[in-house]
Amino acid sequence: MKLTDKVVTRISNIKNEDEWMLNFRLESLKCFLNKGQPEFGPKIKVDFDSITYYKEREEELTSDWNNVSCKVRNLFDDLGVISAEKKYLDGVGAQYDSEVIYHNMIEELEKKNVIFLDTDSAYKKYPDLFKRYFNKLVKYDENKYTALNGAVWSGGTFIYIPPHTKLDRPLQSYFRINSKNMGQFERTLIIVDDDSELHYIEGCTAPYYTEDALHAAVVEIFVGKNSKCRYTTIQNWSNDVYNLVTKRAIVEENGLMEWIDGNVGAKTNMKYPCCILNGPYARGSCITVAAAGNGQNQDTGAKMIHLAPYTKSNIVSKSIASNGGNATYRGTVRISNDAHDSVASVKCDTMILDSKSKSDTVPTNIVSNNNSILEHEATVSKISDEKLFYLMSRGIDEDKAKELIVMGFVNAFREELPMEYAVELNRLLAINMGGN
Repeated sequence: MKLTDKVVTRISNIKNEDEWMLNFRLESLKCFLNKGQPEFGPKIKVDFDSITYYKEREEELTSDWNNVSCKVRNLFDDLGVISAEKKYLDGVGAQYDSEVIYHNMIEELEKKNVIFLDTDSAYKKYPDLFKRYFNKLVKYDENKYTALNGAVWSGGTFIYIPPHTKLDRPLQSYFRINSKNMGQFERTLIIVDDDSELHYIEGCTAPYYTEDALHAAVVEIFVGKNSKCRYTTIQNWSNDVYNLVTKRAIVEENGLMEWIDGNVGAKTNMKYPCCILNGPYARGSCITVAAAGNGQNQDTGAKMIHLAPYTKSNIVSKSIASNGGNATYRGTVRISNDAHDSVASVKCDTMILDSKSKSDTVPTNIVSNNNSILEHEATVSKISDEKLFYLMSRGIDEDKAKELIVMGFVNAFREELPMEYAVELNRLLAINMGGN
């Protein structure tokens, strides 16, 4: 489908949007058509004319899984979404191709005035709140894919946590691309007001097709004073998906933003979660693992921008390359002149499992005052022959021994996950290393 003004206007009309949103979409489209591909990272060769930019909903939005068709309900059941909601979540959203089809939150949160909706519904139900934050942190004209998202965005998650509110259990959204040549362009907007806490979990999958699919999402997070937000992602896109995502958080005084970012799937993945430490004593953390197997290019990392004094950031990156995969760390830490007495730490570890695979570390570290500290450490290693021999001498076969060593290598990441997600990560890494 060739992306034109007519296509964008049709999407906006189907969604019954106001004029300002249509104009925003059309301006974004102009920007997308005029911008080139990113000048860094892996080469991107998307045939934009073959992508389906919007698929009208076949499933009506519901808060009852019994109202979802058996085929789609069974799919999300097999993915563990339905059982997870019952066991340890305060709310769940599920997006299927272009539209959110299921959204539900426990009654106790409604009494606390928590807002947890799909983004399209939030745009209509809370227009003033939506407009106050939308496109404020990630501008549509930043790059080709933020512009594309601005033109055709659909679905995603909107969360507002009122002041002095802490959730006992996480909220989760699950994004599924299920159609060939499909593009998914959700928009996620999270506001954690002062003295509040949120843990949000995101999952992503797609079946494998021989033709490319595209996922270009935008995430904007606002963390208030003395507040905490943790954003956990395990993405397992199939190897035909280009995953090109812009994620950014701004953190006010004494706030904390934590990115827990797992990247096991996708043909090409470019994702660098960012924290803008805007208030004194704000903190940002990113723990990421990227596993690149056969035919995969994982270009991942993090960005920490220190704008205020006494701020602190920490990046821990674990990369695994196997079966000819390419796992690259690309990150930026910038401590501004005003961010005196700040501390930043970057630790990048890569494990290469065979001679066909490769890894690079591409850091940009800038300190603009004399009263701050920035530390960067990077290691690249292969599986130790001694460790392998020791495990095999205990009766463990070679493949299982390699798997155990890799699981130990990413343990810092797994420890930050809920138990069910840690088990799932183990399974995905084992499949990835096997080249399947």
